[in-house]
Amino acid sequence: MKNFEVSRKYAQSLDNKDKLASFREKFNFPKPRDGRNNIYLCGNSLGLQPKIAVNFVKDILTDWADLGVEGHTKGRSPWLSYHRLATKGFASLVGANEREVVAMNTLTVNLHILMASFYRPTSKKNKIVIESTAFPSDYYAVTSQLQLHGYKPNECLIEWKPRLDKLLHIDDLEQILEDQGHEIALVLLPGVQYYNGQVLDMEAACRAVQNAGCLIGLDLAHAIGNVPMQLHDWGPDFAAWCTYKYLNAGPGAVAGAFVHSRHLDGDGSQQLTGWWGNEEKTRFQMARTFEPANGVERWQLSNPPILAIAPIIASLNIFEEAGMEALREKSLSQTSYLKLLLDSCFEGQVETITPTSRRGCQLSLVITDNKLNGHDVFKALAEQHVTADWREPNVIRVAPAPLYNSYEDIYEFSLRLGTAINTKQA
Repeated sequence: MKNFEVSRKYAQSLDNKDKLASFREKFNFPKPRDGRNNIYLCGNSLGLQPKIAVNFVKDILTDWADLGVEGHTKGRSPWLSYHRLATKGFASLVGANEREVVAMNTLTVNLHILMASFYRPTSKKNKIVIESTAFPSDYYAVTSQLQLHGYKPNECLIEWKPRLDKLLHIDDLEQILEDQGHEIALVLLPGVQYYNGQVLDMEAACRAVQNAGCLIGLDLAHAIGNVPMQLHDWGPDFAAWCTYKYLNAGPGAVAGAFVHSRHLDGDGSQQLTGWWGNEEKTRFQMARTFEPANGVERWQLSNPPILAIAPIIASLNIFEEAGMEALREKSLSQTSYLKLLLDSCFEGQVETITPTSRRGCQLSLVITDNKLNGHDVFKALAEQHVTADWREPNVIRVAPAPLYNSYEDIYEFSLRLGTAINTKQA
């Protein structure tokens, strides 16, 4: 970063050059408190509300009030096909064909539905590989799948472990696959590791798993809207993601799912089925014969919750306007700036454990000064109206979101971090 200096003026100069700066005005921020504006760096947990989201929700409520059940077919955006308004945006963000993606359910529900199709253990191939530091919900999901099929997790769950640098290395996964691939039915991995923010080499992971003759699924909760992806080309068998983090769709919003096109021509007998997965043209004929819908839509079970999809559509419109390439460029610049501030101002006190070459929006910070308690520093930040998040045992996660965070936000965070550290040293 040229002519870097620790000053508000320098941060403002970066904002003045930022071609995406105007997008900040499209979002609602938490209200000021005690004379301080909120510094919101928690898009990795819950993204901010797009101002236009309320209009999308109001449109649904108005059609419901005015049309009743006829809103399914006569609304301004008919509910029967409303979920498809997310298809183009999802496909663009994950690098997929439109028939490979769908808005449905929530993340862990989708993982279970997809594992019902893609975890098909045999007496010889029945093991599942996950990372040893997986988000608990993924761990619960795979262990329950093992148990439901009559297998013991302590015997059939293989954990890909980080090295001493606390990072996952692809060659370690390749070694697991070489040694035990003949016993492995499924590999489930994240796109971005939730704790340290490491962006996995998803392409290399998919290639390694496929070369070993196994199936692979991806949890993209921390990847979608954060880093560019090319799922169709990389070829995972399936993927799932939530939409309330970087996609800014609101708490508990409807999630998304991907199934590669090579799996989309079956008769529906190798999956869980429900009436919304039936072909739309014959869905209401009430036949007992299941006629699979086109593409991944055949994995749908029930009619989608329209009110919970509306904010997704609003946010995807903003992503389309901004462009993922420009967002990624700004994100790399912002995290570089944040890292420079931390290294310049907090040497020996704060360490960034997120790998520089494999990072997204999130930097994971560890308080290394043994005179300080990391959680106390986090609480002191919160008292100064900084919104980040804490993950046990010792990480403060901060994630500048390029759609709405400014460089001055990042500079102000560094000032308040200094105040928090000084307060707790006193």
